[in-house]
Amino acid sequence: MHRPILIIGACGQIGTELTMELRERYGNEKVIASDIREGGDTLMGSGPFELLDATNYAAIEDVVMHYEIDEIYLMAAMLSATAEKFPMRAWNLNMNSLFNVLNLAKESKISKIFWPSSIAVFGPNTPKENTPQNTIMEPSTVYGISKQSGERWCEYYFKKYGVDVRSVRYPGLISWKTMPGGGTTDYAVEIYHEALQKGQYECFLDKGTKLPMMYMDDAIRATIDLMESPSEKIKVRSSYNLASMSFTPEEIAESIQKHIPDFTISYAPDFRQQIADSWPSSIDDSAAKEQWRWEPKFNLDQTTLEMLNNLKK
Repeated sequence: MHRPILIIGACGQIGTELTMELRERYGNEKVIASDIREGGDTLMGSGPFELLDATNYAAIEDVVMHYEIDEIYLMAAMLSATAEKFPMRAWNLNMNSLFNVLNLAKESKISKIFWPSSIAVFGPNTPKENTPQNTIMEPSTVYGISKQSGERWCEYYFKKYGVDVRSVRYPGLISWKTMPGGGTTDYAVEIYHEALQKGQYECFLDKGTKLPMMYMDDAIRATIDLMESPSEKIKVRSSYNLASMSFTPEEIAESIQKHIPDFTISYAPDFRQQIADSWPSSIDDSAAKEQWRWEPKFNLDQTTLEMLNNLKK
């Protein structure tokens, strides 16, 4: 029997799909969803839900005690593009929520944590191609700074207090089930919606902007595989590089044109271009592959097929 799991930030782009997959695996009643607001009907109707502020330690502790929670997946965060507009709010949410769950684990009230990092931890001085697991970081965004700090704290709590915290650096994530929430790679979701609705898309990133991306099913599987791996296999306690595919806006457009030949793309780069320019274009995830057998399943054309087929419904 799997002991109860709490997902904080369950109504976001990743949280929604993660909640549904965990409920599928472990049973609806074993997976407690929570967020600052209510989610969609499918999520709300499928199992327990608690309104919860990720920055409120006492409130999280109450939920942990009430449901006898064993593991927390902390998915609440303010993402890269939104965080640039509200720097202090982003810092407070992203850092205080992490300290709350790390301290619960330090006090042995929970036994395991998943906390997501991001390719945003890398910066303009990071090697752009095949970015190594350990390299120069120097993030230049509010979001990246908070994730880089979070990685350091995760490793610290593991070494100092033995906290079993696990993390992956998500690339840009592509999903048809939930709209993205203020990230720099959101164009790679919007483009499919617009292709079907309008037959054209104006991209907020410029031609030639190559970024690491991943289909959501792969990201969810990586997350759960990492959490299910034996503790001794997890050698990286900051955050694992995770990779699947890298592409430019024109390459995703070409992939769509195989199904919608008349689809056109134009370019109007905004403030998000500067964020994208500071990030890697491809990632070396050999540590994840070697240590817990990570392997992606979806390439760009398979992702396009999944996106278009499901959005048509």
